Amino acid sequence: MLTRRKLAFFGSPGWSVPVLQALHQHHEVVLVVTQPDKPAGRGLQLTACPVAQWAEAQGLPVEKPKKLKSNGEFVELFKSLNLVAAVTAAYGKILPGILLEVPRFGFLNLHPSDLPKYRGPAPVQWTLINGDPNTAVSIMQTDVGMDTGPVVFKWHTPVDPHETAIELSNRLRDKGIELLLEALNDLEHLQLTPQPEAGSQAPLLEKDDGKIVWERSAQEIYNRHRGVQPWPGSWFEFQGRRVKVLRMQLDAKRQTQNAELVGTQGFASAPPGTVVGIADGLEVSTARGNLVLKEVQPEGKKPMSVLEWARGTRINPGDRF
Repeated sequence: MLTRRKLAFFGSPGWSVPVLQALHQHHEVVLVVTQPDKPAGRGLQLTACPVAQWAEAQGLPVEKPKKLKSNGEFVELFKSLNLVAAVTAAYGKILPGILLEVPRFGFLNLHPSDLPKYRGPAPVQWTLINGDPNTAVSIMQTDVGMDTGPVVFKWHTPVDPHETAIELSNRLRDKGIELLLEALNDLEHLQLTPQPEAGSQAPLLEKDDGKIVWERSAQEIYNRHRGVQPWPGSWFEFQGRRVKVLRMQLDAKRQTQNAELVGTQGFASAPPGTVVGIADGLEVSTARGNLVLKEVQPEGKKPMSVLEWARGTRINPGDRF
């Protein structure tokens, strides 16, 4: 049986909503703290983040401070709540020490990586981009550093070779919720394991992180494709226009060597980025192995099958991206 705790929750994106839902179901959430409203949509109207929207719909108190450091009014409000603990899940800001000291048992953070590996805001994305075969979700006690606090619980799991960042993020979050509830139920007896100082970083992705570099191997490009979902997504340029790749797969027949292209001179090694076949998809050579593009979204157009795009653009074997 779970012990009900008086909690505050810090989180912002849609990924964090199920965490708040579980806390609201099993504990007393007396404050929800999110990022401030931001312009969104075509009209750029100020819009609350998903966590704020859900919390307000439940009638939970919500605060959206623009800053936490040197915010005396917010600190006094926070102190007045007599919190047992607070929980963070993708809040988006570093918490100052003056806040961390307020709850009786401090802050617990749900972080989807095998800490100290991939500290920072995009751990799942870099796990996939780097082709890691295994990962973890960590429940840690927050300190003033970037995901540097002692670890309370950790759950390890293999990474499915076709899992996307969306799928892996959600799977780790859901298991993390279970661990978080267990930790909150046993706050008085938690064992804190300090992290090694040395670790790796997982910075936010940039738009160019999604650019397909055909001079990489097919496996490396495919791993990156999985990691950059849903943003910035995989893309390349053809005839001066950007083409987003929505679906791709590895060509199992061509993963050990460069493709060979049939031409008037017979067989010749195809440079990376060359269209080497058009059948159930667009087969493209890389530095090692081939990729099969299945679905694309040309700049300014709707998603379509790659074969429809290839017909309209008159792409032929030998063309190079």
